[in-house]
Amino acid sequence: MNKSDSGLKAGPRHGVARVLSKRGLCSRTEAAAWVRAGRVRVSGRVVRDPEFPVYAARDRVEVDGAEAQAGERIYLMLNKPRGLVTSARDEQGRDTVYRCFDDAALPWIAPVGRLDRASEGLLLFSNDSEWSAHITGPAHIEKSYHVQIDCIPDAVQLARLQDGIEDQGEMLKARSVRLLRQGARNAWLEIILDQGRNRQIRRMLSVLDVSVLRLIRIAIGSLVLGDLGKGKWRYLSEEEIKALEQGG
Repeated sequence: MNKSDSGLKAGPRHGVARVLSKRGLCSRTEAAAWVRAGRVRVSGRVVRDPEFPVYAARDRVEVDGAEAQAGERIYLMLNKPRGLVTSARDEQGRDTVYRCFDDAALPWIAPVGRLDRASEGLLLFSNDSEWSAHITGPAHIEKSYHVQIDCIPDAVQLARLQDGIEDQGEMLKARSVRLLRQGARNAWLEIILDQGRNRQIRRMLSVLDVSVLRLIRIAIGSLVLGDLGKGKWRYLSEEEIKALEQGG
C-alpha cells in the first residue's frame, strides 16, 4: 500500500488546531495557543505546530493528557444588552457578552455573527463550527431589526435604503424598510437585511445624515426574540436549529 492509499483510508486530514475547534472544545485561535504551549499530543507525540496534520479516523488527539473528544453540541440565543462587547475578552477591559453566562457552567461557545457594542437583541451562540459557518455563510439568512432614529424619515429616505446606498466602496441595501411609528422628533423603523455587511444599518443611515438612537435585532430567519428578558438566554429547540440550518 502506498502513502496515498494509507491517507485515504485514514480519512480527511486537517490541522490539529482546526480539529480541536471542530470538536467544539475551543476557538481555533485558542487551540493554536494550546498547541504552541505544548499541551497537545497527536498519537502520543507532543506537537507545537497548529497546522500539524491529523487524520481524524486514525490519530488520537490529547489535551493535557486527556483525549480531546467532541463535546456536546450547544445552540442557544441571548438577548444581548446594550453596552456589551461581542467578544470573549476585550483589550480595553469592557464587559463582554460572556458576562451573561456567568455561573451557567456551559462548555466553550462562540458568537454566531456579531452585534456591535451599542446594539442589542438576538444573538446566537454555538460550539458547532460547521453549523455556525452555515448560518453566517454567503447565503445570508434574513435578519430583522427595530431601529429608533433621531428624525422623521420621508419617503425618499426610506426608498433609498431599499434601492441601495454606496458607502466605502460597498453597495448597501435593505431587503425591506417600513415605518413602525413616529413621535414629535424621532421614529422607529423595521429594517430587514439579507446582506452580511459590518455595521450595515448604521452606515446606511449615516450616509443619509440620520443617527441611530437604538438598534435591536428582533429576529434571525423564523427565530424571533419574543419575550426573552434582557441579558437572558435559552437553548434552541431541535426545530429551531434545523430551520436556521435550512435557511431560516
